[in-house]
Amino acid sequence: MSKALPPSPQDLLGDTYKLATEDPEFLQSDSCRGIRLQLEYLKPEEILRKKRVVSTVVIFGSARLCSREEAEKAVAQAKEALASAPQDQEKQRALQKAEQMAKTSRYYEMAREFAGIVTTYDQNSSDGYELVVITGGGPGIMEAGNRGAQEMGGLTVGLNITLPFEQFPNPYITPDLNFRFHYFAIRKMHFMKRAAVLACFPGGFGTMDELFEALTLVQTGIVPKIPILLFGSEFWKDLIHWDRFVEEGLISPEDLNLIHFCDSAWEGWNFIRQFYHQKFAALRPGEQE
Repeated sequence: MSKALPPSPQDLLGDTYKLATEDPEFLQSDSCRGIRLQLEYLKPEEILRKKRVVSTVVIFGSARLCSREEAEKAVAQAKEALASAPQDQEKQRALQKAEQMAKTSRYYEMAREFAGIVTTYDQNSSDGYELVVITGGGPGIMEAGNRGAQEMGGLTVGLNITLPFEQFPNPYITPDLNFRFHYFAIRKMHFMKRAAVLACFPGGFGTMDELFEALTLVQTGIVPKIPILLFGSEFWKDLIHWDRFVEEGLISPEDLNLIHFCDSAWEGWNFIRQFYHQKFAALRPGEQE
């Protein structure tokens, strides 16, 4: 009876022989979820520290809102299409949608202006950058925030998330501050890690999730109290009956002081200055009380 041949050196170099850090299948396994969570925290943290980002202005809001120029273009195209078939209900609905886009584009422009205002506060990196705009990195209000900061020559951060329908980073993010996450929890942690201000514009379920998680962290003292600005007072007051929380005994009356409604970019900036007193109180050239 012949003896079995010993394995060749090549046979010994299977998947189990790979270094753990060079084995993609192992790194993506359920056993490594904790390690992946840690890595998603560490990579952006290391880069933000090297870039000397000290504090951030977090801008939340809908990915579906667009700029004024984009909305006006959509209205013009819809009107042109409807003119050729005035009774076409689909074209009528398209015009209504475009006109609604034009109406809500004011929030995009407000976020863009606000991001520019806070960005020009600190362009000196000698002691690190304060009030760096950070968004979810996608379109809509996120784009507006990154755009306003980039137009003023500042650093601006994008925290993209991997979704079933791919979300691509907007073109206004500082290239080496453009991150992508798998885990929503770690992404949210980075939003709040350096947050000095939270500016929330109208949005959908994702915006509500981010806003109320931030409110909970501040309310419970997990993170220090920061300005939480809700831009578009009519939208927020119509959407949520804030006083009802107090009336039902679900929050304390003083908890409502955690939020401040704003209807302009400068109103938001002035509240930030008042909140932080001396830290951000200095007037910039051309600015008035």
